[in-house]
Amino acid sequence: MTAPKPKISGTSDGAETANMKTLNVGLNDRSYPIYIGQNLLARAPALLSDCFARKKTVIITDANVAAAHLNTLSAAFKTAGFTCDEITLEPGEPTKSFSALEQLCDQLLVAGIERDDTLIAFGGGVIGDLAGFAAAILRRGVKFVQIPTTLLAQVDSSVGGKTGINSKHGKNLIGAFYQPLAVLADISLLDTLPKRQFLSGYAEVVKYGVLGDADFFSWLEHNQQKIMDGDKSARIKMVETCCKAKADIVALDEREAGVRALLNLGHTFGHSLEAATNFSDRLTHGEGVAIGMVMACKLSEQLKLCPQATADRVVSHLQEVGLPAGLNDVPGDLPNAENLLDIMRQDKKAVAGEMALILINKIGDAFSTRDVEEDVLKTFLGKQLELK
Repeated sequence: MTAPKPKISGTSDGAETANMKTLNVGLNDRSYPIYIGQNLLARAPALLSDCFARKKTVIITDANVAAAHLNTLSAAFKTAGFTCDEITLEPGEPTKSFSALEQLCDQLLVAGIERDDTLIAFGGGVIGDLAGFAAAILRRGVKFVQIPTTLLAQVDSSVGGKTGINSKHGKNLIGAFYQPLAVLADISLLDTLPKRQFLSGYAEVVKYGVLGDADFFSWLEHNQQKIMDGDKSARIKMVETCCKAKADIVALDEREAGVRALLNLGHTFGHSLEAATNFSDRLTHGEGVAIGMVMACKLSEQLKLCPQATADRVVSHLQEVGLPAGLNDVPGDLPNAENLLDIMRQDKKAVAGEMALILINKIGDAFSTRDVEEDVLKTFLGKQLELK
């Protein structure tokens, strides 16, 4: 019932400078660095120099990131002598689709991308997932690097090699495990994020504390205002701690056969809510994770797996920073319990139609289980919906 997991800590095991931390994702000959720091875009060609066999690349981004940051990154590579093409896609979750994937692959082939070339995924989780999947399948695999521009991508989706697109049947159901050559997380880019996007990423930050690091969760409770106010030291520590946690887990379980499933805390519930709201602006991914994490805590309490009031502590922290914490925070109507359950059955972790849920024993101690009967889950969902 319980998957073994490593101790999650926030200490760096790589090189450090005054303005940059370096971590390592240990996957033997496919290991790669994560660079975390301020004002790194201009240094990207030098930091990522080992990732390019020749001075040709394509930067894949979206219109929002392009308007704010593309000139800086593109100029840095061109100054370094690169031939640097740019592909700009529409922002938003609908871009993680077959049609956008086909469009992107066509543009990359027109640009003359070959197997030894390296693509740059420059954006949030949507761009990282889509560009990474295109890299995985184009010419049966070309190299890519991740330069995540959102908090969610910096602390979670850019690390670990999960790539893919959505289907009408659910989120991220079509994709591949395909690792980048490097991840460059420039926290200065977070300064231009709309507050809702920043908070969406912060839900994933909280997740790391709840699933495996009680001390980190306490640190977040005490430092949330610094983080929200843009304190660079606090933000670097936050991103570093999350990336270190994910790197440790990915090194143990690259393809989510065991412990990596813990990173889906809140996601089974959250993904069902995203699908139920048609992947629209009604609910961001991070907002779905925040609500899903609370639901996982409440279900754990109901099953007497964790102490009472555990969910209250999580709810309190989420609400203090401005994140939703319950179904009543989702605008508009939601499907009934049976329909939500149908969506949850499409979860990638399901085996023979049996769902895996990530629940908790206490803050900092999560586990995966398939032992929750569907009628119990349906009743729980019904009661949560009644509160809306």
